[in-house]
Amino acid sequence: MMLDGLSQLLASFIAVVFVLTVHEFAHAFVAYRCGDPTPKLYRRLTLNPLRHFDLIGLVCFALVGFGWAKPVPINPYNFKKYRTGPALTSCAGVAVNYLCALLFYPLYLVIVRFMPQIPFLTALLRYFTYCLYAYSLSFCVFNLLPLYPLDGFRLVDALSKKRGKFFRFLRDQGRYILIALIAESFICRVFVNFGITQMEWFNILGWIMQFATKYLGFPILALWGLAFGMPVTDLWGLLAW
Repeated sequence: MMLDGLSQLLASFIAVVFVLTVHEFAHAFVAYRCGDPTPKLYRRLTLNPLRHFDLIGLVCFALVGFGWAKPVPINPYNFKKYRTGPALTSCAGVAVNYLCALLFYPLYLVIVRFMPQIPFLTALLRYFTYCLYAYSLSFCVFNLLPLYPLDGFRLVDALSKKRGKFFRFLRDQGRYILIALIAESFICRVFVNFGITQMEWFNILGWIMQFATKYLGFPILALWGLAFGMPVTDLWGLLAW
């Protein structure tokens, strides 16, 4: 039984809330464990999603599947190790998202292969677990882009000793570049939905995400494909659902 639009929207939204929340909590937790109390002082050391949402980032995620949450505030001078602390904090979010993708994908496979066909419920759980996997992997890849306020930029900031013009450009203009890329991706999808499929070739962010998620997702598919006795080619087919 197919899901109606409202059910899909609700399942997708809950998945987005979960993915964004655990991502930001991971940043706050690692920063706190590395000696910086700033996330706790700003009440970000929590799994309450309302503490982490960025309105623009959430709207972008809802429109095209790419977005961000409110960056966790840190003070690098509080870390026990000045270089290691910020680097670990920057990596924490994407690492947790990738781990979530690794853990959610077998749940999706279990539902697809073994859950009896219960009207509405089976389709809902199948779509929800698929969204948890896909959004976790997508958010992991998206945050590796070296543009402020994403984790890729913060990792460059933590590991780089130089602060040249290009670095300042990424810091000062990164948010606007992201919004422009997301807007361009959204416009391309609108044209594709109206039957102008050639516009998909101009979806810059879409190409980046497809390329990266394909290769970062391959180890997950290969591992669980081996565990479930399914070839990777069959798993790619399931993801097209």
